[in-house]
Amino acid sequence: MNLFLNILRSASTYKSSISLANLYPKSSLSFTNPVKIPQNASGFSGYIPIEKLDITYSRSSGPGGQNVNKVETKVDIRFHVESADWLNEDIKKKLILRHKNRINKDGFLIVKSDKTRSQLYNQADAITVLREMIRKAAEPVSTGPSEETVHMLRKRKERANRERLTEKRLHSLKKQSRQEIF
Repeated sequence: MNLFLNILRSASTYKSSISLANLYPKSSLSFTNPVKIPQNASGFSGYIPIEKLDITYSRSSGPGGQNVNKVETKVDIRFHVESADWLNEDIKKKLILRHKNRINKDGFLIVKSDKTRSQLYNQADAITVLREMIRKAAEPVSTGPSEETVHMLRKRKERANRERLTEKRLHSLKKQSRQEIF
């Protein structure tokens, strides 16, 4: 009996190299606690609340035979941009400006996907496309190169031109020296 308890005790303390505690050492490994999503500098964390999206499924077009005619795999994701409380106001404005061809007259941004024969994969693809659209809208607008950078680039270009002309002149002189004079 004692031997059995020792074996049981040693088995319970064994940690595999692929155990959750080893894979995620800084995690609490608790599934019941809500996870606070960190906000990055751009104001979008990458999290899109599925419950705030209107997801509809329909039959996909194109080849596929009976599967296309029976299964609703095409995914249509839409949400009202102005009333999206999970997005920053600046991001909303940029989304409206950049993707006005995807926004209908009611103000809904529409993303569709029918790449695969799987409804789940198409939904994941549409959400990924939506996430990338929002990420690009959240990126800060670049103001262009600084005065110092422009000056440095101009100097490099001038130097390269001088060297190119010097090489050209030397090559011309070399060719001239090979000519016979009559």
